[in-house]
Amino acid sequence: MAFCKKAVALQRSSKERFSLLLLDLEEYFFEQHIASQIFQDTENRESKCLGSLKICSKSLIFEPDDTCKPIYKIALRDCSKIDELEMGQDELLFKNKKQRRLIVLYNQVYLIKEQNIVAAYKIERGKNGVVFELEDSRRVDDVVQTLLQLQRASRLDKLGDQTAMITAILQSRLARTSFDKKSFQNLLEISNMECEAEMVTPLVTNPGHVCITDKGLYFQPLNGYPKPVVHINLLDIRRIYKRRHMLMPVGLEVFCTENDLCSDIYLKFYNSTDRDDLYYYIAAYLENHVTEQTADSYMLQWQMGQISNYQYLLHLNNLADRSCNDLSQYPVFPWTIADYTSSDLDLTIPETYRDLSKPIGALNNERLERLLKRYHEMPDPKFIYGSHYSSPGYVLFYLVRIAPEYMLCLQNGKFDHADRMFNSIADTWRNCLEGVTDFKELTPEFYGNESGFLLNMMHLDLGKRQGGKLVDDVELPPWASDADHFLKKNQEALESQYVSDNLHEWINLIFGCKQRGNEAVAASNVFHPVTYEGEVDLNSIEDPDQKVAMLTQILEFGQTPKQLFTKPHPKRIVTNSKSMSRSSSLNVSTAESPGSFSEESFEDLTEESKSLAWGNITRLRIESGHKIHKESVTGIAVSCNGSSVFTTSQDSTLKMFSANQKSLQRSVSFSNMALSSCTVLPGDTTVMCSSWDNNVYFYSIAFGRRQDTLMGHDDAVSKIQWCNNRLCTASWDSTVKVWNCVPADVSGTKRNNFDLLAELEHEAGVNTIGLSSDGSIMVSGTKEGAVSLWDLGSATMLHQVPCHNGTVYEAAFSPDNRHVLSTGEDGCLKVIDVQTGMLISSLPSGEVQRCFCWNGHTVLSGNDSGELLVWDLLGGRITERVPGHSDAVTCIWMNDSCNTIITGGMDRQILFWKLLY
Repeated sequence: MAFCKKAVALQRSSKERFSLLLLDLEEYFFEQHIASQIFQDTENRESKCLGSLKICSKSLIFEPDDTCKPIYKIALRDCSKIDELEMGQDELLFKNKKQRRLIVLYNQVYLIKEQNIVAAYKIERGKNGVVFELEDSRRVDDVVQTLLQLQRASRLDKLGDQTAMITAILQSRLARTSFDKKSFQNLLEISNMECEAEMVTPLVTNPGHVCITDKGLYFQPLNGYPKPVVHINLLDIRRIYKRRHMLMPVGLEVFCTENDLCSDIYLKFYNSTDRDDLYYYIAAYLENHVTEQTADSYMLQWQMGQISNYQYLLHLNNLADRSCNDLSQYPVFPWTIADYTSSDLDLTIPETYRDLSKPIGALNNERLERLLKRYHEMPDPKFIYGSHYSSPGYVLFYLVRIAPEYMLCLQNGKFDHADRMFNSIADTWRNCLEGVTDFKELTPEFYGNESGFLLNMMHLDLGKRQGGKLVDDVELPPWASDADHFLKKNQEALESQYVSDNLHEWINLIFGCKQRGNEAVAASNVFHPVTYEGEVDLNSIEDPDQKVAMLTQILEFGQTPKQLFTKPHPKRIVTNSKSMSRSSSLNVSTAESPGSFSEESFEDLTEESKSLAWGNITRLRIESGHKIHKESVTGIAVSCNGSSVFTTSQDSTLKMFSANQKSLQRSVSFSNMALSSCTVLPGDTTVMCSSWDNNVYFYSIAFGRRQDTLMGHDDAVSKIQWCNNRLCTASWDSTVKVWNCVPADVSGTKRNNFDLLAELEHEAGVNTIGLSSDGSIMVSGTKEGAVSLWDLGSATMLHQVPCHNGTVYEAAFSPDNRHVLSTGEDGCLKVIDVQTGMLISSLPSGEVQRCFCWNGHTVLSGNDSGELLVWDLLGGRITERVPGHSDAVTCIWMNDSCNTIITGGMDRQILFWKLLY
């Protein structure tokens, strides 16, 4: 994880030992001065130690240049005197005083990083004093007045009053300063917006000024630390997210990478208006440069095997406001392995794994029974678990060996008790199963490639356990030969068949439908209300002390991720028992993507040819065009041998066109009403047409005449589908009817009686239908935008999904029948998981798409401008626009090999297309 790398870099930096982590939580670093600490030996000889004096909102910190000497941290509340040292004062100590100096008398001082070693802070208690000489002696008065003002704030009785006064001082300082435009990378840059904000890093925030220009985003810290200005080129930005910080909508995180979980800058604004204005400015700039990824698009990529389990969890954490810069919302990963005692780990048996359908607190039935008993006896608001599965304390419990300064910051300069440290994988797992208050999950580091967090490479003094054993490296399970091997096994487990098959259950608990509400209660997944988004309104808390207490609780207790899914998360479709590659597959080309996850499933050359065709679908060219109708073309069907093309039109005619001779052979009219669709029955003997006159017509190809009529609806028949001797007819009368119809019965001149098997009622006129490959499930789309899935065997509705704003134009199953794609009047492409009925992807196009064909992850659609659009559903983007018709494309047909395409349009034409390999 990038956070680990930053932590290691912080520890290895010897040039400057000071960091904002030396401050208390919610403390600000205001200014610094070059200064010397004045000493006097036993013979009254004066010496100086050069360094830097830091003025902070609650403390005074002196960092000596000599790295062997400790950093002094004096809390302002512990000071008995802060003043200028007048001539004649303390002459026993300073007889050779030559210029104005600052004297600070205190009751205790923290000594930090002595000999430049990271360790628990030493405390020297007792009355003592220190004298500083500023390089610019003219600043002594200002420094004294600032320190006295901050000291008054730190000595107020109520914590809320302290916070309010320090905030007022901070806002006053920000108001007196502004962004220095001399910091622009280019003098010709135009400033578009300036505001005040704080840069957020783990456990600390740094106030300053934000400026955005037509070229870049700038942050200028008020204190000039860690550098005078942070600059990001707008062209380098790949992703930007609104964040909630301390349960308030004031955060903004900017990434210059596609997949790294650690951002380039995290900003916290003082109001949501400034945050939103900056977000929309950058988002508008990025609109033409970067495709926004959503939970739905990542879900589809994961389902199809385009991204690994590890990558998917990283993306979900990111979308759910989990950030490496916010330890109260650090990315959360599941325990997957449950065996930490065997000498060999068998990843092929379910017993090796943790039950992913249950929260950690529910894995031990005895403990859960005790917790539920307390829950039922508890007054509202009730909660089952008194601690969270992710909090700053838990994160640093795992990462203390690479991030000791973060732990010291969180725990007031102390490490945890040695027996409570992260000493053993097996003991930690056991405590998570049996501990009264321990329900923690894991962090991404357990599935990464950096094993340093398991090793005491810094030789930290973390104390002695009972029995005298020093806390050193983490004890690994018997099946791990070393820390790297342990991580490798964790990675294999995360990408295993078992986890791939069950990960959706854990996602339901953490990010989905079982996170809150009745589903959470049923799953024994209920935490304290303060952890949930929307449960606490900080603005409504008027008492300052109560508000500060609530903020502290939010920070220390942890937060539940933003809920991403409200319906059950679908299972994964494509899995691989081998460990998947961690490299990003988001940028895989369309040509590569089909083969990248399903090569092993190809059974014959036909499947390979389909894959090849879809991989080259952007290389379409028009072979020929023919204007054979007087009105818009509404349907296309082709005989099994491919020789004849049948088309219907709003001009009320059925046309038969020779594909070989490229000539019109027949034209038939059944009534004066428009025809809406057509299909050729097996054997190439009969064509069926649906009509706006409420009928379905059967036309005998062999005899060249209408052979039968099905009068089955009270309004226009909008679409017909045939499969396994069953005919499905959709109508604007709000029904779909399922008929029994054997092809032999409708051949020749014989007339038939059709057996009505089912009548499926809808709430609005049905505009389109589609059948699964085996004809067992039907999808229907209405004029009011609803998409429904039906089990035709039992004539029952499986799912109804409100998908589109306006008419659904087309709906069709993927070749594996796992998903349904629909297009509508709102210009969106929607993907629904058939198993759960969950809407898992929504891609806007800004224009109506009336028809399409697809292979499950790539879509070829026709728009109202006459173009064919190629969509990469997994990448969530349009990859190609191919000019075609002069008006809207209304229908599309593709052969089984997927290399020949015919389209019809409002321009009355049919176009024949070929793929260029």
